[in-house]
Amino acid sequence: MIHAENLTKDYGTVVAVKRLSFDVGKGEVVGFLGPNGAGKSTTLRMLAGFLGPTEGRVEIGGFDIQSASEQARAQIGYMPESSPLYPEMRVGEYLAFRAHLKRVARKERKAAVERAMELAVVTEMRDTLIQHLSKGYRQRVGLADALVSNPPLLILDEPTAGLDPNQIREVRRVIKGLGEEHTILLSTHILPEVESTCDRALVIDRGKLVAQGTIEELRALRAADAAVLVVRDADKQALPLLKQRGDIERVKQQADAGRDAGMLRITFDFKQPERGGEVLESIVAELVGLGVGVREAAPRKASLEDVFAQLTGVEDE
Repeated sequence: MIHAENLTKDYGTVVAVKRLSFDVGKGEVVGFLGPNGAGKSTTLRMLAGFLGPTEGRVEIGGFDIQSASEQARAQIGYMPESSPLYPEMRVGEYLAFRAHLKRVARKERKAAVERAMELAVVTEMRDTLIQHLSKGYRQRVGLADALVSNPPLLILDEPTAGLDPNQIREVRRVIKGLGEEHTILLSTHILPEVESTCDRALVIDRGKLVAQGTIEELRALRAADAAVLVVRDADKQALPLLKQRGDIERVKQQADAGRDAGMLRITFDFKQPERGGEVLESIVAELVGLGVGVREAAPRKASLEDVFAQLTGVEDE
């Protein structure tokens, strides 16, 4: 649905986006993830045809965004970070106006507006002046605007920016539902947004694509830096043994690991995460050799936050 090839945008000596290439397939919900200032909004504006690239090309549904602009843009519903709404218009009136601008046929316009309001959950606000809406409802009206021409592709730039937790949950729920019928590219720097709504993610930093994949594939980019053990240790041998090892640190005993007496849960960090698997195997072998029953021994999966910090160079800041 989206094909971006060597996409570059310069502002004089400042390179906002540098040789960015990726694809988004039909029916996917893809997160476009990066810290503030990474080039996300600039990229989305180029994809939507609102900003010309310095170099590179974009195809939307097989149409070049520059040479076949009208056909390409007809495939897109674009929601910028701050939707340019008209505060003096009522919600239904505004969406009808936008449907007209987007060349929705007159006989289909009313149904298109009704559908967009229903999908964005703003039907009850149809007669309300936009200036009287909360930030959350304004975001939803911007989403309804993107939907009103029923495009196959939605490009959403920070759709939950500035919302309170309840509003964020509601907008995420709406977006998740839209993913059943539309291809969605969702820009955000909020990691739970990607985990809760997206099939996979693209990670951008300083204008460059630094990683892409499913959430599990991204987590796998970082070695596990900690582990958990659940052991039956009536003689209390495990904890002293672990604290004496030189290849792990921050050894902690947690609460009882279950209903069975004598079951303990112990966590620790690897000093060299890249050797975590080898170290954990060695620990299990040593404990079993002492007669300690090991019920569970598992590395802690890296969180998306860990991976994001590693990819965007903010781990040690």
